Amino acid sequence: MKLWQAEWCPHSHRVRQRLTELGQNWHAHQVAADRESRDEMEEAVGTREIPTLVTDDGETFTGTDTILPFLDRTFERRTDADRHRARAIAEVPYFEENRDH
Repeated sequence: MKLWQAEWCPHSHRVRQRLTELGQNWHAHQVAADRESRDEMEEAVGTREIPTLVTDDGETFTGTDTILPFLDRTFERRTDADRHRARAIAEVPYFEENRDH
């Protein structure tokens, strides 16, 4: 899977966290901070919005409201998912979305 995202984006962080809890690998594409500078992204995936996830089958999901439900219905949680979440909360407490399941 390919994730178009930015490290500073809390929505991108939430998707990365869920991918980790589900034990999924992905390739991160870092995007420009300014939406108007994301021409390459728009050419590749048809949007400038982050996060955007492209599956191995070529399906595209944009925004946490579509990405997270897709991930949850497609993949099983790792047995250590709760420990991953606890570590994320301990290490990055300012990301409030770490507390949501």
